[in-house]
Amino acid sequence: NYNTIREYIRNFIMSKLETNTIDNISGSSTLTIGDSNTSTIALKSGATLTNFPDNTPAFLAFPSSAQSIPNNTNTTVVLDSEVYDTDNAFASNTFTVPSGEGGKYLFYFKVRQNNNTQNRLYAYLEASISGSSSDFYTTENGGGGSYDSVQATGVINMSAGDTVVLKFYQNCGTSNNIFSSLNHVHFGGHKLIGI
Repeated sequence: NYNTIREYIRNFIMSKLETNTIDNISGSSTLTIGDSNTSTIALKSGATLTNFPDNTPAFLAFPSSAQSIPNNTNTTVVLDSEVYDTDNAFASNTFTVPSGEGGKYLFYFKVRQNNNTQNRLYAYLEASISGSSSDFYTTENGGGGSYDSVQATGVINMSAGDTVVLKFYQNCGTSNNIFSSLNHVHFGGHKLIGI
């Protein structure tokens, strides 16, 4: 009867769905999970989502040895060791946006001097955007302790082929050394998704 059929349909709709693939109908490219009654979509404990966008390209580099920075000279920081470089886009101290990976990139850096005289020091990112050079996120220390550092974080909108390098400047009157470890000197970044 009608009530029996209605109860069967209700139980069927409320039951567990077991399948290998969920796809949308032919002619449509968007599949929606949930509707007006859905406020939470939960995975079982330990489940893993795959094939989702991630924050790559991504890299993190640091120097393997101390670097002497000439006085009163904007100098590229030598970063010859990598913690990771997902797209092989960091080489010769330079990050280059790979083909098809334009977008907004979050960059961060730190440079610390190694037991030098007090002086003015600053670091910044020098980016080539569409062939034009620009400075981003300059951070400065006017002269304090012998082991002072400068660091910054920021976002740059970049296109494929654009490049960015980390530069350092000091004017203590003579050459100045910077540290050689990841904790003290590093340059990293990754593409942002969803913005």
